[in-house]
Amino acid sequence: MDPLEAVSEELAEINGQIADIFRALSNGFQKLDKIKDVNRQSRQLEDLTDKMRDCKNLIKDFDRGVKDIESRNDPNTNRMLSEKKQSMIKELNSYVALKKQHASTLENNKRADLFEGPGDAEDNVLLASSMTNQQLMDRGNQMMDETDEAIERSKKVVHETINVGTETVASLKAQTEQMSRIVNELDSIQFSLKRASKLVKELGRQLATDKCFMAMLFLIVLGVITIIIVKLVHPNNKDIRDIPGLAPPANRRLLWYLD
Repeated sequence: MDPLEAVSEELAEINGQIADIFRALSNGFQKLDKIKDVNRQSRQLEDLTDKMRDCKNLIKDFDRGVKDIESRNDPNTNRMLSEKKQSMIKELNSYVALKKQHASTLENNKRADLFEGPGDAEDNVLLASSMTNQQLMDRGNQMMDETDEAIERSKKVVHETINVGTETVASLKAQTEQMSRIVNELDSIQFSLKRASKLVKELGRQLATDKCFMAMLFLIVLGVITIIIVKLVHPNNKDIRDIPGLAPPANRRLLWYLD
């Protein structure tokens, strides 16, 4: 059982929260050593700083809690609580010193990145360290101007790309409209072909009907001619009936008058 629980549950709870923060700080600084990117290092260091600030506030709460129950405790208990508080402060100060060390290293890395060039990184660090604040500001302003120029060039490229895209869209729209007109014309041609095919079929049927009619008319005329020829050749043949309107003339009787 934790000795603090026998003294005060509130102090035991605060002690547990502080222990959790110390574990998080230990893991955080170990992780910070493995991070190479300067920006990620800065964010990680800010998170650790926030944790240390929370830990400091908890230690103050622990100290106030100890003072509230100091009069009710025996000397041994008060000595144990005081040693516990000093242990917390000492451990927190060790993390604060570690944070300052990493902050200094991070600042040097940022300066080295600011003056990054073809030379070695160590030379860049020395160069940045040897410059005054005004020189650093001038160098920073110069780099900002160069960055602005690069941004303007990028904007120009973007505008040119947008213009090319707009022209391409307009061309595609015109081609799409042309294709639509071609499709409509093809539909009209297909409709005309279907209509022409239908008319050709109807004309074919009419021609077939006319051919049958002409054949029947030819047979009738041929029959009539045949009958006429037979009638002329055999006028006394009673088996052949006269065709109305085509009967041979009757025999005329000639009267002789004697004077």
